[in-house]
Amino acid sequence: MKTVTLRLEDDVKEQLDNMLEKMGMNIATFYNIYTMKSLREKRIPFEITAPEDPFYSESNMERIKQSVKQVEEGKVIVKSMEELEDMALG
Repeated sequence: MKTVTLRLEDDVKEQLDNMLEKMGMNIATFYNIYTMKSLREKRIPFEITAPEDPFYSESNMERIKQSVKQVEEGKVIVKSMEELEDMALG
């Protein structure tokens, strides 16, 4: 049997210890269960995802396509930042 060292933030370890204690196990038992499940299924036994970037949402991509189309059709008005500020301030 080999020893594995795992680094966790103090508060994370405390929370994990408390949760696992309620289940009647310690971190070593938890890690062994996790490892055996990973090996048996030949995958990480939970889904790892990145949060979706709202920029690439379907609705925003549609708006971008419409904006590009308007530019291509010459249906835009170009203003400098100074002109926009003047318009806003009246």
